[in-house]
Amino acid sequence: MKVTFENPDKVNGLMTLTVEEADFKNEVEKELKNYRKRAQVPGFRPGMVPMGLIKRQYGTAVKVDVINKVMGQEMYKYINDNHIHMLGEPLPSSQQVPVDVEGEAPYTFMFDIAVAPDFKIELTSDDHIEYDEINVDDKLIDQQVQAYAQRAGHYEKAETYESNDMLKGDLRQLDENGNTLEGGITVESALIMPEYIKADDQKKVFDGCKLGDILTFNPRKAYESNAELKGLFKMDDAEEAGKVESDFSYQITEISRFTPAKVDQQLFDGVFGEGTCADEQAFREKIAEGLRATMVDNSDFKFLQDVRRYCEQKVGEQTYPVELLKRVMKNNNRDKGDDYVERNFDMSIKELNWHLIKEQLVEANQIKIEDDDVKRTAMEAARAQFAQYGMSNVPDEYLENYAQDMLKKREMVDNFVDRSIDRKLTEVLKNVVTLDRKQISLDDFNKSMQAV
Repeated sequence: MKVTFENPDKVNGLMTLTVEEADFKNEVEKELKNYRKRAQVPGFRPGMVPMGLIKRQYGTAVKVDVINKVMGQEMYKYINDNHIHMLGEPLPSSQQVPVDVEGEAPYTFMFDIAVAPDFKIELTSDDHIEYDEINVDDKLIDQQVQAYAQRAGHYEKAETYESNDMLKGDLRQLDENGNTLEGGITVESALIMPEYIKADDQKKVFDGCKLGDILTFNPRKAYESNAELKGLFKMDDAEEAGKVESDFSYQITEISRFTPAKVDQQLFDGVFGEGTCADEQAFREKIAEGLRATMVDNSDFKFLQDVRRYCEQKVGEQTYPVELLKRVMKNNNRDKGDDYVERNFDMSIKELNWHLIKEQLVEANQIKIEDDDVKRTAMEAARAQFAQYGMSNVPDEYLENYAQDMLKKREMVDNFVDRSIDRKLTEVLKNVVTLDRKQISLDDFNKSMQAV
């Protein structure tokens, strides 16, 4: 098989394959013999169907399959041997002329190939990149102590309403005269938190209310969204709930007041495990330890974003085979149409550019991802997920089982591999470039991240 490759502008490639009969003849004969062994044709015993009949029935299809197979093998061998950095998959060329595979060989096939731009990125100690070190101060620790106390808090019954209390009561729709509407909406044990009512006049209705009081308010005026009304009325259709504009009576049957947990030994044991913290000082030190680890993760995340911007500026704007890549993108998203490609193409090129830069950085620093790296990333994801619910002392054995369940999903594995690469690359680059370290508060750090 003859393979040629033209790449005059360095990014739009044209590969031409000339397939001779010798390239596929033996394989076609072999496949047809296999078909003959399996063919079920009336009037013939298995394996005894005449080869001429097999060729007439299956010959062309087998020939096409074999030609596609050998072409694919030769194409990718040529690409690998010649170190062509292909983007996406080869596409049939617009220069292709119809091929009659029922006629005699040779057959000529042409493919358009998108080639990555040729650039070089290298980072050394001469490259200075900012690294934010977030201060873990008393204010930050206080906030975390308060957060743990809130998570471990509980509701207590109260007689009179105060800000942030939760009310439970019976809700009844009223007619225009202020009487209960016959056949109207009635909801028993309806929950209301007046603090979240946006309209001041409706919110004021609940000021100083007591257990047993009957109040009159207008839910339509009190709540901004139909979804909130749907929940209040316990209706299935938010749009229908939004059409209800009448007043309602609300008889308070219960007032619940949230009380944060006391900062005591019970809270220490609940957060970090029994006996881990002997007093509040030890509790705060343990919190600080966890916050420092989290802050390093945050700093590392921003550092990699800064590395990206620095490298993008360093390599400058690159030339890509735009029209060909749009065809590739459309081919990979056949169900989404041309509009999808046009809307997302620029962002796709931006991400592709960073992907090519990162590929070089990973290769230059000999970064390899092992199964243990992916497992570690999955466990960290599991630990972070539990921490969101205030569960910071989950045993490693439980985390490992949870991580193994996540790793059974292909899309999760791909995500963890990408995150593992990012983590290792960050660790390595922190020791390659010169870090311009800067002390910063968490508030200022969050502001800087909003600008990223």
